Amino acid sequence: MDLFSIENLLNPYPVYKQMRDGEDPVYFDETMNLHIVTRYDLLREVLKRSNDFSSKFDAFMANTRQVALARLSSSVRVELARISEGLIDTPPTMLTLDEPEHSQYRNLVAKLFTGSQIRKSEAGVRKVIDARLADLCAVTQGDFMSIFAYPVPLEIIAERLGIPVQDRQFFYEAATAAAAALKMSAVDDDEMLHRAELAVGLQKLLIRIIERRRQQPEEDMITLLAISRLEVEDRLLSHGEALSVLGQFLVAGHETTTSSFGWAMLQLCRRPELQAHIRDDEKAIKVFVEEALRLEAPVQGLPRLVTRDTQLDGYVLKQGDMIMLRFGSANRDERQFENPDEIDLNREKAGLQMSFGSGPHHCIGAPLARQELNIGFMEIMKRIEAIVLDPGQPEPIAEPSFILRGLSRLPIAFRHRS
Repeated sequence: MDLFSIENLLNPYPVYKQMRDGEDPVYFDETMNLHIVTRYDLLREVLKRSNDFSSKFDAFMANTRQVALARLSSSVRVELARISEGLIDTPPTMLTLDEPEHSQYRNLVAKLFTGSQIRKSEAGVRKVIDARLADLCAVTQGDFMSIFAYPVPLEIIAERLGIPVQDRQFFYEAATAAAAALKMSAVDDDEMLHRAELAVGLQKLLIRIIERRRQQPEEDMITLLAISRLEVEDRLLSHGEALSVLGQFLVAGHETTTSSFGWAMLQLCRRPELQAHIRDDEKAIKVFVEEALRLEAPVQGLPRLVTRDTQLDGYVLKQGDMIMLRFGSANRDERQFENPDEIDLNREKAGLQMSFGSGPHHCIGAPLARQELNIGFMEIMKRIEAIVLDPGQPEPIAEPSFILRGLSRLPIAFRHRS
């Protein structure tokens, strides 16, 4: 069961089920030297036991990148190293820290994602969605990803970060390239080098804005990171720390929501009866969004480091072992969800899906993602109907990725509602 083969990354769900139903509660992948956790109850347990299972997996991710770089030609590696000399080191902040250090950084930006702040942001979210829906409604067929699913989250995160209007086109390109680095789609040498140059340029842009916000604060995330002080050390964040936090939001704030828009729309195309059931029904749309998130977790998995000899449901783990939590599998665990491979608009507690994680590392941007998805599909269903896959285009397929799961293209056809 090679979960990380291209074939299985395109459709991991049969392998997930084999692993969940295997003799051992955890599956050991010899090739990757990973202990893969696929059952819902065991993922919950791992996320609760943060003293045994640490989020400090930087070394593992760095090693994964080095393995990928080793496959490149020596000339490309030399050029990448030259370009990368312009990068500022970004230390661990939120995603790859444990308590209490994790909360030091998380608390700096948490105030932007409270219920009151999310309600306050609704007008801006609707403005972006309306503009991109106008583009979609200007045609009767097209690529849903490029017309709507990509630009909506990107524009919203750019606004929340505080990216100046004149810099946004570059920001959109650079942020998309940053997320693409987590995918396994083949790219040529020129594109690889271009992405590295974009990464350097993005850092320079963000540092310039940080310094400007320290002189002229505004109401945005960059200002918060620029002027807030770490309580324990009573100091401002370094440029590297601020860039680390912002870099995580670039992926979490747009790539994952983009993926969720795409997978949810694909469900509507494949099950057209859902369109009538959710149209003009806010409650049904909310359940639909949770079910779409459950069926296709935009973050399929994340690692954890075993900090001491322990067991997981009798499975022996040693200090220093690396485990891989597969949220995409837990979300389809029949022990937790009846009829797990189907969308059920009557499912009770649909919000128990684990696409946003759980525990201290529960996705801080989950309220914003839900707001975008709920408003987005409410407005989409008001304006178009009879949505199908464009019969003249190839079937959409997932982009292979070790961590993420998304669609690069989703050609659809539809008619406007009268």
